[in-house]
Amino acid sequence: MTAVSNSYEAISVWAQVIGAALFLILIVLGFRKYLMPAVVAAEKSKNAEIAETESRRDRAKTDVSTARGELEAADKDAESIRTRGRTDARREHEKILVEAKSEGERTVRNAEGELDRARGNAKEAFRAEMIERALQIARKDANARVDSATNLKLVDATVTTLEREGTNG
Repeated sequence: MTAVSNSYEAISVWAQVIGAALFLILIVLGFRKYLMPAVVAAEKSKNAEIAETESRRDRAKTDVSTARGELEAADKDAESIRTRGRTDARREHEKILVEAKSEGERTVRNAEGELDRARGNAKEAFRAEMIERALQIARKDANARVDSATNLKLVDATVTTLEREGTNG
């Protein structure tokens, strides 16, 4: 019986070896058929995701470069605007000063003209007042010095003078 039992034991061992080998083959085939496509699909998906992320990163780098260029252009424009503003302000300041000076000089000339007219009017008023006072003084003095005979001579002389001027003129 030992030979038969050995043969049963050998069959039992080989059955286990063959079963284990078949099990491994089934596992490998199952892995290749069911799990391998899922792993490959996941790998492709991750690779595509990585490629899209890298593409976005490259676009972002380009956008950053473009934005920096635009920022530099905006800074230059701002400086240009500031410079132009200062220049325009200086020009406007100078223009206002020239206009103010011109207006001031014109006002002074007008005031001088008004002053000259006022002086002339004042001289004329003063002259008229002096003549009026002189006439008042002369009338007083004339009444005291001139009697009716002298007055008659003066009137006759004035009439004669006026008649001569009327016939000559």
